[in-house]
Amino acid sequence: MAEFKQASADAPVSEKALTWIDNRFPLSKLWNDQWGKYYAPKNFNWWYIFGSLAMFVLVMQIVTGIFLTMHYKPDAALAFGSVEYIMRDVPWGWLIRYMHSTGASAFFVVVYLHMFRALMYGSYRKPRELVWIFGCMIFLALMAEAFMGYLLPWGQMSYWGAQVIVNLFSAIPFIGPDLALLIRGDYVVGDATLNRFFAFHVIAVPLVLLGLVVAHLIALHEVGSSNPDGVEIKAKRGPDGHPLDGIPSHPYYTVHDIFGVVIFLVFFCAILFFIPEFGGYFLEFNNFIPADPLRTPLHIAPVWYFTPYYSMLRAVTDDMVNVFVGIVALAAVFALLKLRLRLVGKAAVAIGAIAAVLVLKSVDAKFIGVVIMGGAVMIMFFLPWLDYSPVKSIRYRPGWHKGVLAVFVIFFLVLGYLGTQPPSPASNFVSQTGTLVYFGFFLLMPWWSRLGTFKPVPERVTFHPH
Repeated sequence: MAEFKQASADAPVSEKALTWIDNRFPLSKLWNDQWGKYYAPKNFNWWYIFGSLAMFVLVMQIVTGIFLTMHYKPDAALAFGSVEYIMRDVPWGWLIRYMHSTGASAFFVVVYLHMFRALMYGSYRKPRELVWIFGCMIFLALMAEAFMGYLLPWGQMSYWGAQVIVNLFSAIPFIGPDLALLIRGDYVVGDATLNRFFAFHVIAVPLVLLGLVVAHLIALHEVGSSNPDGVEIKAKRGPDGHPLDGIPSHPYYTVHDIFGVVIFLVFFCAILFFIPEFGGYFLEFNNFIPADPLRTPLHIAPVWYFTPYYSMLRAVTDDMVNVFVGIVALAAVFALLKLRLRLVGKAAVAIGAIAAVLVLKSVDAKFIGVVIMGGAVMIMFFLPWLDYSPVKSIRYRPGWHKGVLAVFVIFFLVLGYLGTQPPSPASNFVSQTGTLVYFGFFLLMPWWSRLGTFKPVPERVTFHPH
């Protein structure tokens, strides 16, 4: 049996209580390891606030979701009415519902900005590959959670949006129709679908999400946080064994994070109390109308945080497939002419290119669109092995690398906007261009990331004490 610690007789009650707990559960050790005495780099900037904001919004979504489930009825005949009941008759129900709906959009805002920070400062690079992979899995779980919850209000756009997205799975060869039937639980989106999505939304996916968040934080604290300079602070330690460029997270970053939460709440509450629908982007106007299977909306579009990938889906037409065929052919010709391959390697390239072209021309464009949409998310998992830059941070990369990143971000935002708009020939062309830019950014990264003149990286982090 472990040796029990004893608090002094004149110690405060709080200290005695903490000692009693520590003798039976490592509360103080967990606090110190994960935050209290966790040494973080001294040079964090405001971009690093979004990780803690994501944790804050996650807790808010769980708490508000618990209260909403107390009055929500997962029944196709009663779901919309129960939401209206929450909004109109439950004390402060409107506030809880708007906190949850606005929080869903806020969650994606802070997660997208958190991922963008990783792109800027190379937070996915060695030794943080697993941290990044866990983060991408969190992003996938978050998308699944949002999609499941999107159907629950049983409004017109919720119903038809779910109908469109679920029907996409039917485009998968051989198993598509059966897979779509399995997801819906019926031949159409109905009561069975609503019950399944409710169960996944409130139980299954949140458990997975929480497990991934814990794994993400454990992996992060094992290898240490990145910083804007891309310098590993654990390489320089003082006589006490702590990093010279590190500082205990508490109280320094505790205060900073609380300040960031306050600033976040200013903007969050402004939207919550004055424009909770945010012009139809956070809450679609059609979702204030009960779902009607007999009336199809003129324009069906998912919520804004799915629209970049929805634009890529819509961009894949027969003409776009021909573009993919041309890219495969050019890539094969380049490999055969420029790469020093043996005869077996050249034969493999040629056979692979021919096989890819045959598959592209024989498969329905709708299915290729589904693959492109899924691939747009899955390709991010491989980012640590696509970046060949000798430095991590954008601070020490060539100036034109910033331009490449800026073009990527601009096209991603444009794709998001076009996904909210009705299709047109002009918007489709821009979406196709944006899709090529998106995948080109990642697939060509092993080439462009190593080009240019890089600035020398300092041995110690650079920061201005304040």
